[in-house]
Amino acid sequence: MATTHEIKASARNDEGKGASRRLRHAGVVPAVVYGAGQAPQSIQIEHNTILLAAKHEWFFSSILDLNVDGKVQKVLVRDWQKHPYKLQMLHMDFQRVDENAALRVNVPVHFLNQEKSAAAKTSGVVISHNLTEVEVSCLPKDLPEFIELDLADLKPGDIVHLSQLKLPKGVEIVALHLGADHDTAVVTANTVKEEVDAAPAEGEAAPAPEAPKK
Repeated sequence: MATTHEIKASARNDEGKGASRRLRHAGVVPAVVYGAGQAPQSIQIEHNTILLAAKHEWFFSSILDLNVDGKVQKVLVRDWQKHPYKLQMLHMDFQRVDENAALRVNVPVHFLNQEKSAAAKTSGVVISHNLTEVEVSCLPKDLPEFIELDLADLKPGDIVHLSQLKLPKGVEIVALHLGADHDTAVVTANTVKEEVDAAPAEGEAAPAPEAPKK
């Protein structure tokens, strides 16, 4: 059963940059909810609520229960604006979810058992996570919070592609519908060879250094 994540908010009537600045000074994040054939709604959320939720990957990839003055609606985070250097969220956009329509969402990949693999135990092998999230398409009820990739059998030289990910029922990877050229490598285990300058053979004099140019 999927975990429920609730975010509490309240409706707001003030619009414009001035109103948004006042809200931010008061420790509140201005936000908008839109979609599902309904009119956009301006809301506000306590900044600490957003700050704590944003520390978790589910906040940006899962369906949330947005509670606006006691009325709950299913939403996804679709956009957000952060202060360039302060630990402050400036604005949020939430999209209402139609439970009967497929949606496209970026879902994080969790890498399991990498340290147990032959690749990890082989000297000179570099394991690269080329993708840490993938865009999936599915009905809201089938949306996973993350996709697991077990790397226990990863060997030196192996490449794990998108098509090798094990997906929950009803979930598809969007890129794979675009053709074989889009079957991107998710993980690679490459052997790195050190380049060593060739030493002179026994009895062979090392080349003389070049004379400085005048």
